[in-house]
Amino acid sequence: MTLDEALDALHQHIEPGRADGAAAYHKATRVYLGVPNPALNDLTKDWRQALSVDQRVALAEALWGTDIFEARIAAAKLLTQARIRPDDAVWDLITRWVPDFDSWAIADHVCMAGQKRLLADPARVDQVADWTTSDHLWTRRAALVITLPWAKMNTPKPADLAIRERVLGWAATYVDDRQWFIQKAVAWWLRDLSKHDADRVRAFIAAHGDRMKPFARKEAAKYL
Repeated sequence: MTLDEALDALHQHIEPGRADGAAAYHKATRVYLGVPNPALNDLTKDWRQALSVDQRVALAEALWGTDIFEARIAAAKLLTQARIRPDDAVWDLITRWVPDFDSWAIADHVCMAGQKRLLADPARVDQVADWTTSDHLWTRRAALVITLPWAKMNTPKPADLAIRERVLGWAATYVDDRQWFIQKAVAWWLRDLSKHDADRVRAFIAAHGDRMKPFARKEAAKYL
């Protein structure tokens, strides 16, 4: 499938009036077509089934390069799959996109694809660790969003617990960051973890909660 064919398919699912609302909501300056998420899901599901891994990577890279909102979401969805072999090119592409993040919706869709690749090869967390000291807000935030699976594990193995503690260490360095999206990411991680290890979240809040913004501390403790 060519980029032009993919864009034509996206244009066929435009809903009149939807683009203006999306632009106002997401605020980042780029083209918005007005394609609803269910249509993007259906299109990318078909593309995943029809294309090889190399073809999907090439199409995803081309879609991302357009800087069209729905094209970037579709690019991420093309790569969101638990089993991809080989997946080095997929992971490399995802990591190259991270510095381009400028809004939560695109960032979160890419991080969902990245979560699958981290679970497939947890050693990649070492690369994510470098993101935590970036000057780029969205890169720092992505380090927490992409590692969310470790907050949600019911029966983590010792290696998983080590990664969980490592991420909590990152979160501890984030609590002094006054950026709303950083505080929200910390709260999100802790809130999800509280459903599986409430005591660990209580300990984190006891140690660091006084430095978190009130809304983030409240969100983190939502299920305690």
